Amino acid sequence: MTELEKKVYDIGVIPVIKISNPDDAIPLAKALCEGGLPAAEITFRTSCAAEAIRNITKAFPDMLVAAGTVLTPEQADAAVEAGASFIVSPGFNPRTVKHCIDKGVPMIPGCSSPSDVEAAIELGLDTVKFFPAEAAGGLPMLKAMSAPYGNMHFMPTGGITPDNLLTYLKFDKILACGGSFMVKDDLIKAGDWAAITALTREAVKAMLGFEFVHIGINNENADDAMKGAKLMEALFGMTVKEGNKSNFAGTAFEFMKSKGPGRHGHIAIKTNFVDRAMAYFTRMGFAFDMSSVTYADNGKPKFVYFRDEICGFAFHLIQK
Repeated sequence: MTELEKKVYDIGVIPVIKISNPDDAIPLAKALCEGGLPAAEITFRTSCAAEAIRNITKAFPDMLVAAGTVLTPEQADAAVEAGASFIVSPGFNPRTVKHCIDKGVPMIPGCSSPSDVEAAIELGLDTVKFFPAEAAGGLPMLKAMSAPYGNMHFMPTGGITPDNLLTYLKFDKILACGGSFMVKDDLIKAGDWAAITALTREAVKAMLGFEFVHIGINNENADDAMKGAKLMEALFGMTVKEGNKSNFAGTAFEFMKSKGPGRHGHIAIKTNFVDRAMAYFTRMGFAFDMSSVTYADNGKPKFVYFRDEICGFAFHLIQK
């Protein structure tokens, strides 16, 4: 996975945007960043696309900005000159794809058939857009089509909603999803940036799916840990389960048999994607204790502690 592909993967959802007024570009970009998605695919469906890209990249140089609906080499050149990091097209146009490759510009062409995918492979690409995703058969079609191509990654776009977003992202051949549900035309035209921020946050919430798992409470010794667990049993009828390092009362309370991470203990949070959650929190300015990371068989992190305590508790993420 290239550095660019890793950035796209970490963000997970790329807002696909049609801008009719270039003056809307900066407040729109600000709304997306505040909502947790510092990325935008500005489509060349309007004449001001290049100007909008230029406005965003100048105001938010760390934002990941792509040019979408690029149909010609000339549009690709205009997008790159404006500051786009990569090019996205709705279909597979060999002339435009080759032009981008020859210029060293990352390109994600649209593919909806095995023939399209093989044409992309022939040109050395390992990531393509699956478009129009839902109309072309959705995830079942993508799974069937992608089966012979082990090294190919896909970015489904078209019909992606908060309801099906997670279903797509859980498929391991998907790099990210493109969607416009958080940047609807009427909201952009109305300048309702607060609504766009709220919808963006909902998209992030749907992707990461944070859930409280349990609270771990530090104790001096095993006897104190058992006393705490038994008290929960007596008070609330929680079943006590003794373990080697801790005792659980129900599933929400863990009584440690010795002092573990955190002054008072720890709090565990589940997420759909530990790696994407780590990237999300890192963008917010939080850091992780990388010595605490454990990995799943697929090489992705499945457990990690935040570096700093919160109110005397260490926090860690767990893969669902």
